[in-house]
Amino acid sequence: MKPAEVTQKISEQLSSMRKSERKVAEYILANPDEIIHMRIVDLATEAQVSEPTVVRFCRAVGCSGFQEFKLNLAQQLASSPSFGQIAVTETDTIAEYKRKVFDSTVDTLLKVRDRIDDRALEAAVTAMAASKRVEFFGFGASGAVAADAQHKFFRLQLATAAHSDHHIQNMSAMSMQPGDVVVAISQSGRTKALLRSMSMAKEQGALVVGLAPSGSPVAQQASIPLEVDVEEDIEIYTPLSSRIAHLVVIDVLAIGVAQRKGPQLQEHLLKLKQGLYTLREDKH
Repeated sequence: MKPAEVTQKISEQLSSMRKSERKVAEYILANPDEIIHMRIVDLATEAQVSEPTVVRFCRAVGCSGFQEFKLNLAQQLASSPSFGQIAVTETDTIAEYKRKVFDSTVDTLLKVRDRIDDRALEAAVTAMAASKRVEFFGFGASGAVAADAQHKFFRLQLATAAHSDHHIQNMSAMSMQPGDVVVAISQSGRTKALLRSMSMAKEQGALVVGLAPSGSPVAQQASIPLEVDVEEDIEIYTPLSSRIAHLVVIDVLAIGVAQRKGPQLQEHLLKLKQGLYTLREDKH
């Protein structure tokens, strides 16, 4: 097991654990920093279970015993101090899950910031800044990211659109021309309809930027892959931080394109901002 997978593994298995093992899991998720300094008897006492239960719990999450579990947890906390405090449980108070949701998002953003390829970002910004038409494709939560991206980029003197219907995506892809850019957004990186639209856009000579997990079909098929890897499970209480990460990557691209376009664009953005003042109530 990789160290960064310890708490994720616990969260994934929480609902299927025995009642006694679940008590161990919930105590660990609530007190990760304390665990690495405990003996097995200490954890058993605090979780109100037997020592064999602690051993069974450790084996259930892929460790040979308590010492290996502590080592993996310690390595995880050293590389990502907030990650061990993220998993939300049904017994959390509002103060606890508020902190966990914020910590989860901050932790995700820092990891994505440090891992994303600067050269790929540079290539994407260069292509988008030179293009006259940029369109954003995504489904579900990624469709919402696409809509947000269109809102940002249409102000940058580009012809933009966002599509979350696969029929419209296909028609848009077929109307692309060389020099146009499609930004394909996917949290899973495996959506078949999106992959089809990407293929059609590339056949027309468009460049495809892909926001997706590394090694996924979307990343592999993209002309320029922007690999966004987020460690999260599909538990009902787990916040979907990958959506936030995609939104921030879109912000980075927008800032890059705005910078490339220079002073002329700044004047345009200033006019837009001044025009919005007429739509707002005066301060009293």
